[in-house]
Amino acid sequence: MEMTEMTGMSLKRGCLAMEDDDSAAPAEETKKQKVSECCLTKRQDGLQNDCLPNRENMPGPPEPVSAKRGKMTSDDQLEEEEEEEEDGLSEEGEEEEEAESFADMMKHGLTELDVGITKFVSSHQGFSGILKERYSDFVVHEIGKDGQISHLDDLSVPVDEEDPSEDVFTVLTAEEKQQLEELQLFKNKETSVAIEVIEDTKEKRTIIHQAIKSLFPGLETKTEDREGRKYIVAYHAAGKKALAKVRTAADPRKHSWPKSRGSYCHFVLYKENKDTMDAINVLSKYLRVKPNIFSYMGTKDKRAITVQEIAVLKITAQRLAHLNKCLMNFKLGNFSYQKNPLKLGELQGNHFTVVLRNITGTDDQVQQAMNSLKEIGFINYYGMQRFGTTAVPTYQVGRAILQNSWTEVMDLILKPRSGAEKGYLVKCREEWAKTKDPAAALRKLPVKRCVEGQLLRGLSKYGMKNIVSAFGIIPRNNRLMYIHSYQSYVWNNMVSKRIEDYGLKPVPGDLVLKGATATYIEEEDVDNYSIHDVVMPLPGFDVIYPKHKISEAYREMLTADNLDIDNMRHKIRDYSLSGAYRKIIIRPQNVSGKYRALKMDFSLPPSTYATMAIREVLKMDTSIKNQTQMNTTWLR
Repeated sequence: MEMTEMTGMSLKRGCLAMEDDDSAAPAEETKKQKVSECCLTKRQDGLQNDCLPNRENMPGPPEPVSAKRGKMTSDDQLEEEEEEEEDGLSEEGEEEEEAESFADMMKHGLTELDVGITKFVSSHQGFSGILKERYSDFVVHEIGKDGQISHLDDLSVPVDEEDPSEDVFTVLTAEEKQQLEELQLFKNKETSVAIEVIEDTKEKRTIIHQAIKSLFPGLETKTEDREGRKYIVAYHAAGKKALAKVRTAADPRKHSWPKSRGSYCHFVLYKENKDTMDAINVLSKYLRVKPNIFSYMGTKDKRAITVQEIAVLKITAQRLAHLNKCLMNFKLGNFSYQKNPLKLGELQGNHFTVVLRNITGTDDQVQQAMNSLKEIGFINYYGMQRFGTTAVPTYQVGRAILQNSWTEVMDLILKPRSGAEKGYLVKCREEWAKTKDPAAALRKLPVKRCVEGQLLRGLSKYGMKNIVSAFGIIPRNNRLMYIHSYQSYVWNNMVSKRIEDYGLKPVPGDLVLKGATATYIEEEDVDNYSIHDVVMPLPGFDVIYPKHKISEAYREMLTADNLDIDNMRHKIRDYSLSGAYRKIIIRPQNVSGKYRALKMDFSLPPSTYATMAIREVLKMDTSIKNQTQMNTTWLR
């Protein structure tokens, strides 16, 4: 296969890890940009630049309230700290000065070669360009299950006579809201909160009742006369059990939700520089509900402007629309009530608008590159963000899990490492290496919902001899991320070998999908298929492998990693790999390009990395390590 020499591409720190639906590693934190620099134009999402609220006079989220609760065990204290933490939104320590420059730290990071990304499919000469630090240069619109691209173009609230007055959001003072929140979360010793009705009318009392019940799920209200004055008294109807139900099952007051209305409010979320889970954590904090009442079809990365559909259980469009007045870099709209939530994977893909600046290629070179992307496509590699940004790749942790080497799993996650990390994480790792005391290391973390904090909390709770249970405290999706990273690592390497050995034509023994079932291409059927039909398996117990020498390459790679390709079931069911199939070449849809700054528009299916499409156009290594080494002068 003809290979061309890779050319340089300068990128600012952390600017590429931002586009797929299931990427593993977040981009490096950078300073926030002004909203006016990164709003979508009206042409893109139906909103003018001045639609986003100003930071001035913007009310913040409710502050955590500390309360004395008597003597607690160390386990209780850890649980307490976990519960009161700001859902991973704390930015304490994020701006700490590092001893090394980012470029120096990234000398220890991964390159594409480290994760099996080695081939190109096109023959054009590569050229360099800059993907700016601004996240506004990377715009992602979700393609829904109906095939329509999601746009935020309607901020109106559906008319519903059942909705309370807008006054519910302003009738309570900040002090009253603080007292009610403390009551709701059992953070004070009082059994009720009494709010005096200053202007005593039935309408005013009704609004206060509605405000408390809608803004503070779990509280009941009643009206009392006290020395000739009217008070609305808020209290818990059934004690902590009732609150626990509200907080875990997110079961709003059933009698307050009209039977004729769908249980789920669907809306389009426009967000800037936040990943999907962070965004949902913010929304749930403002709404005072648990994040698990939200559902979505795919996660969107942080370093981008993204537009996607979200569904939430029994929260009115009115309450959601009110958030537009108080949230920065978010906008909610296109509200509708539906019977069902959204499910992961229901989307058809994502549409990307990517700006590459300072292009060095001629117009002919750029045209050739874009034509190739449109007609041939690119190798469907898992992108660099799948494997992490430090000297300990996520696939190594996944391999240790599959090997049942739990001490190694613990060590890989917690040990000190070279690379770009927050200062508090560095201190936590140093404490762990010095003392092997999980509680002491945990105290170094202001943000305890990170993977390291969760594992340390588990070790404090279950002890060093029960690492499996300690690791189990980490949310399931985060745990599975590691073994999926290992599968991706194997797949990248095997696809590179497949293209090296057989080129860009289907050959007998390749696999294609008929429906959801993989079948072999036979000699007589080769001409009926193209390279775009060929799939390769991610290793697992429920897949078949090609009937040519790539099958033996899979076996050799797993054997070298002390894994048995014929037995991919794990002692712990969660870590048993069933496997899957993935197309080796993706041809984007709706491709267009404009230059001198190259503005690329294209649509990709789910779980496909836009950085790999950019890589094919520019013929360059997209790893942060390579980018920073080529751009060290600029960074310093």
